[in-house]
Amino acid sequence: MSFAQFIKERKYLTNVTPATIEWYRQSFAWLCTESPSDADLKDFVLRMRERGLKATACNNRIRAVNAYLKWTGSPLRVSKLKEPQRVLPTFSQTQVTMLVRHKPKGFYQRRLFLIVLTLLDTGCRISEVLGLRVQDVDLENLLLTVNGKGQKQRKVPFSFELRKHLCKSLTQGLVFGTRHGRMLDRHVVLRDVKLLCKRLGFDPPARTLHSFRHTFALNYLRKGGSVFHLQKVLGHSSLEMTRCYANLMTEDLQAVHQRVSLLA
Repeated sequence: MSFAQFIKERKYLTNVTPATIEWYRQSFAWLCTESPSDADLKDFVLRMRERGLKATACNNRIRAVNAYLKWTGSPLRVSKLKEPQRVLPTFSQTQVTMLVRHKPKGFYQRRLFLIVLTLLDTGCRISEVLGLRVQDVDLENLLLTVNGKGQKQRKVPFSFELRKHLCKSLTQGLVFGTRHGRMLDRHVVLRDVKLLCKRLGFDPPARTLHSFRHTFALNYLRKGGSVFHLQKVLGHSSLEMTRCYANLMTEDLQAVHQRVSLLA
């Protein structure tokens, strides 16, 4: 059994994406042997922690190593580290309003504006939005066909309001491509979104591009959407992944408490 054989089977038999292959390679680089003992696995975690990796980053590598151990038939597994429970970063309602009411000028600003609207309206990942092709947009039924993690396609609804903007921009090829038809770099989009936030007068939240997804999910639940439907829209493989969005913000908890308090 070897790392190379595991990756080869994942690539050609399971048909995982190049990004997943790279994730496996980076994760296995922390493991010193292809036949690890219990002591080797403990050392694997200790070295990551000593190098300053946070619990979340360590657990990311641990998942890859556990998949390899299961594939080899080893009874050993690496226990995941306890992660701190933090409030997910989101855009405030005021900030969302400022973004939506923004009046873009020129090709690049209009393209960025439409990307922001799509992220807010659909909850898609930035990679899913940037990979959208014109044929993936069903204007009649208000549905996007997106390619999610693990090359899994799903249908995502969008609003009439977003359709108004999409109608003006659909030509051919990629919906949000460059002038030469190539896919935009997500790092360029991140830079431009941060600059837009600064121009509008506020600091963008942490994990800025993914915060659009958090904001969508939180608003979905606030407006009465179910966690089960949200799971389908976001493309989560398990309901547990979606439940983290049910940890509502402080103001939501305060509003509920005012209604149920015995002293109110």
